[in-house]
Order: sequence, then C-alpha cells, then structure tokens
Amino acid sequence: MSDRHDERDPAIAGTGMGGAMDLGVDEAETLEKQPAGPGAGGPPDRPRSLWSDAWRDLRRNPVFIVSALVILFLVFISLWPSVITSGSPLKCDLSKAQEGSQPGHPFGFDGQGCDVYTRTVYGARTSVAVGVLATLGVAVFGSVLGALAGYFGGVSDSVLSRITDVFFAIPVVLGGLVLLSVITSNTVWPVIGFIVLLGWPQISRIARGAVITAKQNDYVQAARALGASHSRLLLRHIAPNAVAPVIVVATIALGTYIALEATLSYLGVGLKPPSVSWGIDISSASPYIRNAPHALLWPSGALAITVLAFIMLGDAVRDALDPKLR
Repeated sequence: MSDRHDERDPAIAGTGMGGAMDLGVDEAETLEKQPAGPGAGGPPDRPRSLWSDAWRDLRRNPVFIVSALVILFLVFISLWPSVITSGSPLKCDLSKAQEGSQPGHPFGFDGQGCDVYTRTVYGARTSVAVGVLATLGVAVFGSVLGALAGYFGGVSDSVLSRITDVFFAIPVVLGGLVLLSVITSNTVWPVIGFIVLLGWPQISRIARGAVITAKQNDYVQAARALGASHSRLLLRHIAPNAVAPVIVVATIALGTYIALEATLSYLGVGLKPPSVSWGIDISSASPYIRNAPHALLWPSGALAITVLAFIMLGDAVRDALDPKLR
C-alpha cells in the first residue's frame, strides 16, 4: 500500500507534509505575481473617480459633442468676430434699409440699413459675456453662502433660508423693469449685477443641500474626529463631493441668463444702443416683421440656438455626473 502511494505522489513522499505546504505557498506567490488583467505586464488599473467616469461618458455622448462644438464656435466668434466678418456693426446705410440678401451681405439689412449678418456675429460677444460672467458670479456667491449655511446650520441656515424665500418671490422680469429702468449705463455690468442679485438663491439652495448630504458621510466624520479644521473640512472633504450638482445647475442656468439678457434688452431696460445685442436687434426688427422678416429671423435664430446649446450641455453634464443614471 505504501509503495503504491509513494509511486503515485513522489513529490509528497520525497519532501513530506512540510514540502507539500512549501509548494502550495510558492504556487500562491506565483499566482499573486501574475498580472490580473488580460493585458500582461502592466500594473493593475487604478480605480476611476467620478470625474473620470463622467468625462468618459461625455466623450461618448453625441448631445455633448454637438452642444460643445456649437459653444466653442460661439466663444470663438465672440473673441475674434473679425475672422468671419469684415464689416462694422455700427455702420448703416439708410438707402439699403430692409433689403434682402446681397453679395457680401448674406442676411440682408435691417430697418436702419445695418448689415444683419455683422450685427448677428457681434451680438454673440455680448450674449456670451453676459451669460458667462453672470453664471460665474451666481455660482461663486450662491455656493459660498449655501455651503456656509449648510455646514454650520443653526441660525445662519434659518436666516439664509428666509432671505432666499424673499428673493424667490420677486418676479425676474418685473424686477428687471423696476431696477434697471433707473440705470443709464450702456455697459453689460448692470445687467450682470441684476442677474447675480436674483440668481444666487437657486444655486445657494442646491449648494446647501449638497453640503448637508456630504457632511454626514463617514470620511467627513473621521476627519473631524482627527481634528481637521472647518476650512479643511469644507475645502478638502466636502466641497469636491458637493460641487457636481452646482456645476449642472449653473451650466443649464447659463442659457437662461442669455435669454434673460435678450428679454431685458428687448424691453428697453437691459443693454441700450449703440450696444450690439440680439435682444436690441429683435426689438428693432419687430415693427418690420412683414416687410423684412429676415431682420428678425437671424438674431432670433442665433439666440435660440445658443440657449438650446447650453441647455443641452447642461443635460449631458447632469446625466454624466448623476450616479443614479449609470
């Protein structure tokens, strides 16, 4: 019996139980050293973060690609409008008023004889500038107030909640008619300041809720137990995990701010001539809609495409950053 056992298991017979155990340990170490993935030779893949996953999803989303290309084109013509047009938006010829498309003037002329194509191109600069600057102001101001109120809570949270309720009760268009009608400046800053004044409560509530949710996580409690300061907790642990919903809301709101600027300029309380704005052009072309519909069509179409592009971009970013939609 023992002879047959030795012939069948020569390794165990030659080394004993300890040798068998040594062989098992060697085999385990060999398996651990082998690469885990199909691509042999490289280190194991590092775990992906929320932002890397979001960027991967955005690159595969056609909605994001189309909207991003449109926005990049708008930014390009806003910075360098002379690349695609050589005319001046303030140069008008009454002898060509309400005329249609001509060589060198593909969009025709408006009621004052101004080139519609040139004014439409230069109008993108105002709209993009107002939208971007107003969104940055709203995001920074609203996020700071909302984060502080959500983190500290107590009286500060209650006071901020009541203040935001008051601002939410103010009609935006009516507030613009009242506040901007007494300002005579032709720059974009009064419009930007008004948008920031009435736009921060929405971002503030989003930031407050995100901070309240993030500060209850275990890693924040562990950092607090280790003696981390309030500033470190907010900046290093809470803010990176609470900024995603703020980015989504701000991206979508950027398009609405552009539409709001055009609405206020159309009503005559936003930007005023000689400033170039799509809202001003739409207002000037409205009385001639039957005789020269092209003067109204092109700035209105540019405004609609711009607002739609930013809203589509915000929807794509929301889908990429929302883990529930994965």
